Amino acid sequence: MNAPYKLVFTERYTRVAAKFLKRHPDMVRAYEKTLELLALNPNHPSLRLHALSGRLAGVHSVSINLSYRITLHIQITAREIVPINVGDHDEVY
Repeated sequence: MNAPYKLVFTERYTRVAAKFLKRHPDMVRAYEKTLELLALNPNHPSLRLHALSGRLAGVHSVSINLSYRITLHIQITAREIVPINVGDHDEVY
């Protein structure tokens, strides 16, 4: 089954994510589950997708859990999601 959205990982994001997962090995499964759900349905309630404002206007955020987030760009017309950053609230905002 193909996911409705394509996740597009930049080199920068891949490095940031690898560093995050190295610091938080207990989060690997939750992180992977978040990405899977994001590709299937970015509006799923457990992701708590919301638009950011201020200097991050145009960027959205989803929750991995209560402590960690992924910030991303969503291109609805191309049905692509480009993760930007992953980490705790202070790291991603």
